[in-house]
Amino acid sequence: MRSRAALPRFATLLGLLFLPSVLSSSSRRQWVLQRVPVVLPQQTEARPTPQFLNEARLDVASPCDPECHKKAPRPSYWDLRSLLAYETLHSDGQLTETAIGIYGYNPYSSTSPAYSPGSSGKAERSHVRRKRQIFGHDGRFSIAGQNFLLKYPFSVAVKLSTGCSGTLVGDRHVLTAAHCVHDGKNYVKGAQRLRVGFLKPKQRDAQQSSVYLPSNFTNHIEGGAAQYSPPANDKMKFQWIRAKRTHVPKGWIKGNANDIGMDYDYALLELKKPHKRRHMKLGVSPPAQRLPGRRVHFSGFDNDRPGQLVYRFCRAGEETSDLLYQHCDAQPGASGSGVYARMWDGRRRRWERKVIGVFSGHQWVEKKGTSQEFNVAVRITPLKYAQICYWIKGNFVDCREG
Repeated sequence: MRSRAALPRFATLLGLLFLPSVLSSSSRRQWVLQRVPVVLPQQTEARPTPQFLNEARLDVASPCDPECHKKAPRPSYWDLRSLLAYETLHSDGQLTETAIGIYGYNPYSSTSPAYSPGSSGKAERSHVRRKRQIFGHDGRFSIAGQNFLLKYPFSVAVKLSTGCSGTLVGDRHVLTAAHCVHDGKNYVKGAQRLRVGFLKPKQRDAQQSSVYLPSNFTNHIEGGAAQYSPPANDKMKFQWIRAKRTHVPKGWIKGNANDIGMDYDYALLELKKPHKRRHMKLGVSPPAQRLPGRRVHFSGFDNDRPGQLVYRFCRAGEETSDLLYQHCDAQPGASGSGVYARMWDGRRRRWERKVIGVFSGHQWVEKKGTSQEFNVAVRITPLKYAQICYWIKGNFVDCREG
């Protein structure tokens, strides 16, 4: 009886995911378009061919915790030019480095000037996470069946051949984490022949059940237990497309970065041919307090659920100008997923999901002899938006508002 009772509640959850809200316009959280700077490539030079020595790491280590990041000095204009310069790895193994120029940027402005700080005052501090990646009950949902796998927004999630996840942000572009292709010193094994996988069910699975409910599903929805029926066998397969080139900001590469290098843990892949799925737009990350319910979402391919797409949503916690700390349950393999929010687009008069960050992973911090852990996402700031948008569009004219 409990499992039957859970069905209406589950339908309610799907309604929250796919149907417009009935909130009045005065209470809607809205996307606020803002003028963003211009980041333009300048000279490009060849670099030595990478050696592709190590396997990709699916976690992130940093000696810098949230307070450390907040105390870091604000980068100067010249610092930013150095951090936002980028390397491009081509599928034939050639490597180039491109210097950039920055125009229309005020280094003393806030990260997202179009969003006022609001009345909530201090941002909430995230809870310290110790030696776990699933906190309490597992709050993840495995998505299966082509009615959902091929339905937006789940359809924008892709898998990288190095083991990470990514998000479709253009007709042939995938946003992911830099550590999925570069370990901070060199490009990882498989980066030269990088492939992007689109998860599709086999034909016999098309008419079967849509979603597998985790054991704690109704703990979140109605306070009871629900029956969990894991898949009897792996019925999923990937269709793979090769990457043509990969862009990585120099801020991630440790020879040019410091303890805040993880602020630049993002990369963009250009595929050799266009895909046929709807992609998700980029957006400048608003302050967490401006998100509806402070909620963020992302879907990825967690290693403990092979062949499954795993969706989760959670409340955003503490933040810095470049990083967002959140409480989403995740396992290795989910890193590189696009973190998105859903708000009202007043210009188009509709609800819109936009990628506002990249899930960097589970961060380990050694502090005063103890290990602290955080779930971290790299926020898309106005400068990062300008850079990534230029990589996608190939011009700055289409990237002036974000």
